[in-house]
Parts: sequence; structure tokens; C-alpha cells
Amino acid sequence: MGVSTHDIFGDAPGAEPATPGTYGRPPKRYRLPDALRLGAVRLQIADLERSLDYYSRVLGLRILDQTATTALLAPEGTSAPLIELRARPGARPAPRRGRLGLFHFAILLPDRPSLGRFVRHLGAIGAQAGAADHLVSEAFYLQDPDNLGIEVYADRPRDQWRRVGRELMMATDPIDMPGLVAAAGAAQWSGMPAGTQMGHLHLHVGDIAGAEAFYAEALGFDRTVWEYPGALFMGAGGYHHHLGTNTWAGSGAAAAGPDDAQLLEWTMEFPDEGSRELGVRSLEDAGHATVREADGVNVRDPWGTKVRLATK
Repeated sequence: MGVSTHDIFGDAPGAEPATPGTYGRPPKRYRLPDALRLGAVRLQIADLERSLDYYSRVLGLRILDQTATTALLAPEGTSAPLIELRARPGARPAPRRGRLGLFHFAILLPDRPSLGRFVRHLGAIGAQAGAADHLVSEAFYLQDPDNLGIEVYADRPRDQWRRVGRELMMATDPIDMPGLVAAAGAAQWSGMPAGTQMGHLHLHVGDIAGAEAFYAEALGFDRTVWEYPGALFMGAGGYHHHLGTNTWAGSGAAAAGPDDAQLLEWTMEFPDEGSRELGVRSLEDAGHATVREADGVNVRDPWGTKVRLATK
């Protein structure tokens, strides 16, 4: 992305602490509950064994359950899956550009030392990754064997977040790599630690106005960052973002086909049935079709990406 703090905010002379309630633009009607969290992502991949090797060896996830064509993966200390893999033999890898849907899913580690140990682990196995300091977080970017995008990151404490007016300050700056590795201490990486969760999703969309109408005004996310070139970031409960959307795939981008590696579904976890029903009603009132199934209520965004509304 290559966007620095200066590119967005100049020298940010008006930057102030981002204390609760001082930033973000809420939707006009329904607003998602503060306790909203993200659940598992469901991915279509070409080769299950190849993907299991990557997700266990590189990311340090463990297998909860496996069949001939599917697998559930989780970090330590939980039986709740973080990722579901579904094999479609021969699925085409995701292209670098020109595809609507997944840009990346983002795995949130519990603290900076965990991220430092992960980075040291990547170096030890020779895995390549991009890196960025986003001011609110420090992040590393990888591509799985099907070229699906992954972010692994750790948040900075909220008392270090800054804002300009009502907008959170986010950027793509260089990471202090020596400081991050030093934060890891002497402990070695032993897999995704307890407390790891799905932090956010970032999607390629057709246009920002449509993303704002669907995800903010119909689904209920607050807008948190809107001056980032070609992108809109949204969250609930004051989080910097549970969802990023961008138009970087280009004007001619199309959705994935049935034989493509892709994100099949991502999950929003509501704290209770009542709050979820308010969200479903808001979507339906805005003219979006919902489908009730045993594991949640499903809806598709204007570009076909499926979202599952579940309860914890």
C-alpha cells in the first residue's frame, strides 16, 4: 500500500489522544454492539494436505478436526475454530489483482511479545512476509499456497492511539524490527498462543459508497478511517477496525468463480440473540435478503461476499 502518516494527515498538528467516544462516525440507525467479535473464516483451497502443512508449519495453528476434504484449525487453548479449510481439487489460485472478495483475513495475537516470537519464527524457517506499522497495530503479511492473503498482527494499547478530528490515525509505516524482536524475550515460538483470535477482515469491493451503505448504514459498523486512499475502515465498540474495504482490485474486478480459491464466508459473532436479530432486521429493512440456517443468518454483500451473523 505504501501510505505513510504524512500522506494522510500531513504533520498531524491537530493529533489528539483517541479516548473512547472521541472518534468515529456511527451509522444513522442500527449500531453494532460493543461486544461484537469476529469468528471463523471459511476458505476454499486446492489441496488440503498442502494447506495443512502451511497453516501448521508457518502459522502454528493446530488441527481440531479433519475429513478427506475439510479441516478445522485453531490456536492453543481453545476448541473454537479460527479457520475452516474446504478443498476443491484443482481450484485456481487467487490472482494478485482484479478479484473482488478477500484482500486478507487478519489473525490478532494477544500481545507484542507474541508477535516478536512469530517474526523470529518466520526468519528461522525462511518464510517471506511484508510488514507495516499501522500506528494502532504492527502487522505482517503473507500469502498462503493458494495466494490467499493473511495478516498476523498485534494491537498497540488503546491509550497510544491518536486521532485527527473524529478520524483515527492509521498509516503504513516501517516497523521497528529490532524493537519488536527484542520484545519477544528469550521464549521461542511454539505455535499460535492462547488468546489468539480473528481480528479483522479486509475485502476488495466494487466501490466505497456501496461498502459504506451496506456495512455501515445497513449492518451497523462505525466508520473509523475514511481518508485512507481508496479504502474505508469500520469497527464496533471503538475498535480500530473489524472490517476494511478497498477498491484496489481495479474498476474491472470480478467476483471469484466456483473453481477459484477464495473466501467462502466470514463470521460476525454477536453477544446474544437479541442483538443479532436487531442486526438482521436492519439489513432486511435496507432491502438485503437474509437466509436463516442452523449455524446463523447469512447475507451477501453487494459483490457476493457471504457474511454469517452468529451468536457466541
